[in-house]
Amino acid sequence: MLVKDQIKKLFEQKKQLTAKDVADSTQASRQMVQKVLKSFIESGYLTKVGTPPKVFYILSTKNTKTANIQTDVTPEQSEYLKNNFVVISPDGTRTDGVKGFLLWCQQRKEPAQKTLKEYFDTIKKYNLHKKNGLILGDHKMKDTFEKVYLDHIFYADFYSIERFGKTKLGQLLLYAKNSQDKKIVKEITVLVKPYIERLIKDKQISAVAYIPPTVPRQVQFMSELAKDLKLTLPTVELVKVKTEVIVPQKTLSKLSDRILNADSTIFTSENRKYKTVLLIDDAVGSGATLNQTAKKLKENGVADIVLGLSITGSANGFEIINEA
Repeated sequence: MLVKDQIKKLFEQKKQLTAKDVADSTQASRQMVQKVLKSFIESGYLTKVGTPPKVFYILSTKNTKTANIQTDVTPEQSEYLKNNFVVISPDGTRTDGVKGFLLWCQQRKEPAQKTLKEYFDTIKKYNLHKKNGLILGDHKMKDTFEKVYLDHIFYADFYSIERFGKTKLGQLLLYAKNSQDKKIVKEITVLVKPYIERLIKDKQISAVAYIPPTVPRQVQFMSELAKDLKLTLPTVELVKVKTEVIVPQKTLSKLSDRILNADSTIFTSENRKYKTVLLIDDAVGSGATLNQTAKKLKENGVADIVLGLSITGSANGFEIINEA
């Protein structure tokens, strides 16, 4: 019996195996086993789960026919989807680009060609808010707060858009924070760093400050982002004080509560003065944290001008982002 047939018979019996299990059972070399397992994954027969040293191969239950869906995608559309569209399934499988888009359509039983046109029509509408790759959210701050202390606020992208849900940055941010995945933080850094560097140059930024986290985690998103960005500007230290009961901003539904929360927990002991400080945050829902922090930087004489930059922001009237 061929090694390939032996391995297939094994999986029909056991359903899930490690590469070592397969090698021990077939007496085949590890190189041959890896070659066969790779071919089974590419064909869709098996799915690889986990990362070294804990990796399992399981019989695939996924529909692998997405590649057969007929749709005309231009080179420009293909490139855009490659850079901006990702599907992350409940089992943790990630699919990018055109293949991800077709999978998204298949999961929702949407006609691919018609949905492709509707997607790019939607993107065109949202891109009207972008200038030099960033979204200016000033009008939303003015509509939300009686007093706006931020001189400008920018988003690298919206957290989600109508019908199509979370953007690529929105999804990456969600899973980077919730799974504490340093690899995804690095990917986000690569995507946003050029825009941050351009903003620093264009607005003559003197120093940066990173909004500190509320919830203790082994891997803190903002700390990892700051480390990966490797900006050469001075960093203004911000402190998030511990309260008797930790109340994350995302659990508060009232704007007044969010303002009180930010005003009561974020402080700075900075004694240097800068012309323009860039405040960096991960996700903006109400904008209260950035706005109240800007207030403190100005009232304490740390900055004359405070700009805000968020990895993602809400698209419609600062709706609350509860996930990120």
